[in-house]
Amino acid sequence: MDGYQFNKIAGGVLTAALLIFGGRTLSAIALHEPKAEKPGYVIPVKAVAAAPGAAAAGFSPKDVIEGLKKAAASNVEAGKDVFKKCAACHTPNKGGENKVGPNLFGVIGRKLGSHAGFAYSDAVKNKGGDWTYETMAAYLHNPKDSIPGNKMAFAGVPDTQDLVDVIAYLRTLDDSPKPLPN
Repeated sequence: MDGYQFNKIAGGVLTAALLIFGGRTLSAIALHEPKAEKPGYVIPVKAVAAAPGAAAAGFSPKDVIEGLKKAAASNVEAGKDVFKKCAACHTPNKGGENKVGPNLFGVIGRKLGSHAGFAYSDAVKNKGGDWTYETMAAYLHNPKDSIPGNKMAFAGVPDTQDLVDVIAYLRTLDDSPKPLPN
């Protein structure tokens, strides 16, 4: 191939590129659309009312304790259903393995951060105290507020009756369940 033919081919390729890219640029200039002041759409959202039985902003663990005092045996069965949310990370059986969270057999009355073989966060280990009914209610209602810095990635149980039920169930996970507070 001589230089003249090479120049014709190169000129054709460059002309095609110029037409493609130049044409795109010219059409963008000619068909320019003004930029929107605000991108996207505003979607009106109505406030959702709290479900009946849902905990109000003034949650108190004492409400759960009062519910436990009035609890019937059927609450334990309802608590088993609520516990299904917990079963992904915790085992309830005696001598059960630790999963993402510690085994919960005998948890009521246990010292915080003390279950053998589980690596607790420093926040739980340093909190001190025992898992009383009140500390359990506060923790299960909102783990992040109850013990800031803990590793539990659970949003909490907002419904007071569900808390009463699941704590009534956790109470049965013991050879000798702890008495309810007076």
